[in-house]
Amino acid sequence: MNMKKFLLIVAATMMCTAAFAQKFAHVNFTELYQLMPEADKARATMAASQKEASETYQSMAEEFQTKYNSYQQKVANMTEATRAAKEKELTEIQQRIQEFEQSVQQELSQQQQQLMAPIYQKAQETVNNIAKKGGYMYVFDVSQLLYVDATQSKDITKEARKALGIPDSRTLESLQAELQAQAQAEAAK
Repeated sequence: MNMKKFLLIVAATMMCTAAFAQKFAHVNFTELYQLMPEADKARATMAASQKEASETYQSMAEEFQTKYNSYQQKVANMTEATRAAKEKELTEIQQRIQEFEQSVQQELSQQQQQLMAPIYQKAQETVNNIAKKGGYMYVFDVSQLLYVDATQSKDITKEARKALGIPDSRTLESLQAELQAQAQAEAAK
């Protein structure tokens, strides 16, 4: 065996050994950014915006209904010009309502993206910092994977939760229960 072949075999062996010695970690990223205190504030802001939009829509719908009822009661005695003007007014109100619905949905979606982007970024930076400090080659998001072998990969979710100020007692299930309780309280008003 010549020296070149020997060096190639040694180099290939070292590369394989180095590849197997890499460290892997996993994290539940969805859990992180949904349970962050900042996410609670974003949800509260979104709820207030949705409530305001709903109240505005309701007001517009009531205006339409009131004018429509008045039109229905008086249509038999209206002149042709008055009837046409009232029908045009009702059509314009309906169009305003439709335009409002479309624009408010778009605005709410944009607002949610703007509120959640820095939260997502903060969670991402926290995971990146933990990965760098721990010397991990890859960090996998278990909320996106079908299977993770916990013996081959370290779960850094708890460490990231601590760094992000998420209490141990807070879970996705407890968040879901909080949100349901808030929805029920709103519905009861």
